[in-house]
Amino acid sequence: MADETAEPVRVEFTLEFKRNVRQLSKKYRHFQADVQPIISQLETGSTPGDQIPRTGYMVFKVRIKNSDIQKGKRSGYRMIYALESPERALLITIYSKTDQGDISAQKIRRIIAEYESR
Repeated sequence: MADETAEPVRVEFTLEFKRNVRQLSKKYRHFQADVQPIISQLETGSTPGDQIPRTGYMVFKVRIKNSDIQKGKRSGYRMIYALESPERALLITIYSKTDQGDISAQKIRRIIAEYESR
């Protein structure tokens, strides 16, 4: 009989991600409530978002609606994460699309390298 209670995926955070969470939490009241459903999806093994090419890793970008501004997902947050293994996801960075444009594959690789060298 197969074990139907699969182990949850371990979600880890880079320093960059933690720093951005602190800043965004101060600026947007509903930030935690907007982002938590995506983290919960990752913990259950889902891979929301679109894969980012040319990073050398299994990296995804997820659009998240910012419920503090009335502009939809396009002007919301972008969460970048990597699937390190089937049991582990690494949250690389998160930013508000109104504050920052797209992130380069080079910057994603640098953040991952910093995390792995700790």
